[in-house]
Amino acid sequence: MNPLILATLLFGLGLGTTITFASSHWLLAWMGLEMNTLAIIPLMAQHHHPRAVEATTKYFLTQATGAAMLLFASTTNAWMTGQWDIQQMTHPLPITLITLALALKIGLAPLHSWLPEVLQGLDLTTGLIMSTWQKLAPFALLLQIHPTNSTLVVILGLTSTLVGGWGGLNQTQLRKILAYSSIAHLGWMTLVMHFSPSLTLLTLITYFVMTFPAFLVFKLNSSTTINSLATSWTKAPALTSLTPFILLSLGGLPPLLGFMPKWLILQELTKQELATVATLAAFAALLSLYFYLRLSYAMALTISPNNVTATSAWRLPSTQITMPLAISAAATLLLLPLAPATVALLTI
Repeated sequence: MNPLILATLLFGLGLGTTITFASSHWLLAWMGLEMNTLAIIPLMAQHHHPRAVEATTKYFLTQATGAAMLLFASTTNAWMTGQWDIQQMTHPLPITLITLALALKIGLAPLHSWLPEVLQGLDLTTGLIMSTWQKLAPFALLLQIHPTNSTLVVILGLTSTLVGGWGGLNQTQLRKILAYSSIAHLGWMTLVMHFSPSLTLLTLITYFVMTFPAFLVFKLNSSTTINSLATSWTKAPALTSLTPFILLSLGGLPPLLGFMPKWLILQELTKQELATVATLAAFAALLSLYFYLRLSYAMALTISPNNVTATSAWRLPSTQITMPLAISAAATLLLLPLAPATVALLTI
């Protein structure tokens, strides 16, 4: 892609998200979301592959549906209450509709079925943008409206953690596994949104820090299936020995960064007398942990067959920039000791 066109599209992505962040009027927020969608569509379809075009079409239809629902709900709110202000939502009907529209836009279960299919048709770089940057604007709106119906938000969150864990069990495609991982993490964020918005924001940032190296590792190895991970030893032995820790951090094991948000969320749910929800979420985390362990096993503990029909890949020097991967991997593995400081900041 032409660098000028790429720069324009990335600028459009940033501008759309910034407009949504800065808006207090529903029409302006909707316009920011639309700019975001229109800017990423050429990035998704840039390879002109049938799967990429199919994924782009699915994404466009889903986002258009969510945007239309959002516009309808905000118009209904203006008709009922006489105002367009995002933070002055009082009627339960438009609040519920907007919550569901934003849940569709970010891929919360049971409105999630587009996300694995779309992510499967994209390359890993665009998939990374889809899993991280594209979640920011809808989440900013969700945090602003403070959904009054906490039951709906908890049900969406719990369903997402369960679907994200259960759906990833039987997958062999890495991008679909990462999509279900995204759904599960979004569920954890949504679970606690009504009770502690600052904790939701912390979980979102932590998820970005952990997902970034996971995508970059698979991109560096040019891996798209679990079987192709077995050739990683011949390409980057040091990185292959670190990757299981990155994956286990996504799974939420101590002493890695991913443990902190899960621990704080379970603590907050228990404080809110939602022990059953906390228990189910912890069990769902075990489901997710299984497929992260499966990836770790395939990558670090197996060696691909080295015969005439399946020769290992040559160990050639990589031409890709590895500094972002190094920084994000170090953050994923080593930031847990900052947890007490983070908890102190959350309680201010």
